[in-house]
Amino acid sequence: MEKYVIRNIERPNEKIVEAFRDIGVSTVYEAQGKTGLMAPVLKPVAPGSAVCGPAVTVTCPSGDNLMIHAAIEVCQPGDVLVVTTLGGDNLYGMMGELIVRALMKRGVQGVVIDNGVRDVKPIRDLGFPVWARGVHSLGTTKSRGGWVNAPVVCGGVAVEPGDLILGDDDGVVVVKKKDAQAALEASRKRVQKEEGTLEKIGRGELSLDYYNLRAVMERENVVYYDNEEDYRARRS
Repeated sequence: MEKYVIRNIERPNEKIVEAFRDIGVSTVYEAQGKTGLMAPVLKPVAPGSAVCGPAVTVTCPSGDNLMIHAAIEVCQPGDVLVVTTLGGDNLYGMMGELIVRALMKRGVQGVVIDNGVRDVKPIRDLGFPVWARGVHSLGTTKSRGGWVNAPVVCGGVAVEPGDLILGDDDGVVVVKKKDAQAALEASRKRVQKEEGTLEKIGRGELSLDYYNLRAVMERENVVYYDNEEDYRARRS
């Protein structure tokens, strides 16, 4: 099977990318029909991390990071590196401080990797956003080829080069580049809706009412009792 590196990819319009930066992962996920959310096992190395940018995708054999080094060359400022591994369930220290520094030099915004990382303290100190499956110092080789900018599956979600990647404390969500404008409009509408809900909460309104949940409670045969004595009396 041919292994390859694609140097140039199509990226979303920069204005669209910028517009997504102030929208949270959960909001985008909900707005685009509850799709694109990566598995919760991918967690931020540093709480409070946030990232938004087009994906440069990498596929490595598990335990070998040659293709991560190859990807550094084709990254552009603002990109997010999305790495998946094949052939083995072990966690490895697929990347650490030195690779992070090299990525930062290229202007890369962050990394999502469906494997392990190392050098966590220096990465946190650098303020570089990373979402990983775990932390492990197990060493890697640099001798086996793979792919850069081929379609991948990361965290259970299909990612194509140039898809928009958003990450925060809630996780990582993928916005397909062809759907970016529609997802942005839907996300903005959801933000407005949530702002309206906050106003209702501020007025003391109950979610059972503004979500019209009382009918659901009735349909599900949920019965109210004034107290435990009332419950026992009516059940006897």
